[in-house]
Amino acid sequence: MAEVVKADVLGFCGGVRRAVRLIETELEQRGSLCTLGAIVHNSHVVDALARKGAKVVESLDEIPPGGTVAITAHGAGEGVVDEIARRGLHLVDTTCPIVRRAQTAAARLAGQGFAVVVYGEAAHPEVRGILSWTRGQGIATLSPDADVPPGTRAVAVISQTTKSPEAFAQFARTLGARLAERALKVCTLDTTCPETERRYQAATALAREVDVLFVVGSRESANTRRLAEVCQATGVPTYAIQVAGEIEDASLQDRQRVGVTAGASTPDDVICDVVRRLERQATAREAGRST
Repeated sequence: MAEVVKADVLGFCGGVRRAVRLIETELEQRGSLCTLGAIVHNSHVVDALARKGAKVVESLDEIPPGGTVAITAHGAGEGVVDEIARRGLHLVDTTCPIVRRAQTAAARLAGQGFAVVVYGEAAHPEVRGILSWTRGQGIATLSPDADVPPGTRAVAVISQTTKSPEAFAQFARTLGARLAERALKVCTLDTTCPETERRYQAATALAREVDVLFVVGSRESANTRRLAEVCQATGVPTYAIQVAGEIEDASLQDRQRVGVTAGASTPDDVICDVVRRLERQATAREAGRST
């Protein structure tokens, strides 16, 4: 019978668990609130909170006077925080402490005269928030060939928190070497999240022990997508799924050890559903072979 093995580290990270707990506590006290965007990139989490009274909005204009608004775990820009205060709204700030560290670093470095380069996806809400704290002195890019604004004399390189330290280090080395040729001062600060890296390492270790890997999480989640890429790079057949219902029988054909890992925004109950589904299918295949 096939064995289902979970990664040593998977699912909710501390920042996500903290964000969900803050929202649930606030809902218990107030009954309802609005979140400025999805609290985390996972529809199961968002839907569960919505059933308890958390409404997702895209603009502060959608929040009634005196209402309660939550900033997501991805953080928000300085201007958003100021506008919430100006409108007299009650703020629930669920910004992940690791993201907050990156925001603080971006603001400090920009204040010291550095042009800030964020290694990350420009459209990601976390990156947009970090950039806003540079007050116009930052850019986001995944390419070390990206250019810095004209007249720049010093550059600080930081990272989207969900990127791997190795990828960030390579990016920073390549960009730094190119800028050094132009006699620019370059400062590098690793703002990647250790929790994310722990999941990458645990998944890589698991890949050495199994015949197939399932990565559970939302396709909107940057850290889940990266986790799937890390697993695929090991050479072990890897399937990225959002729910147990996406598991196909063919993916388990002749597999004796099945691995399961999950992104940092994937809730425990979704992971448990996947494990139960895999175990049921393994039992059914074994019964079929014995008849």
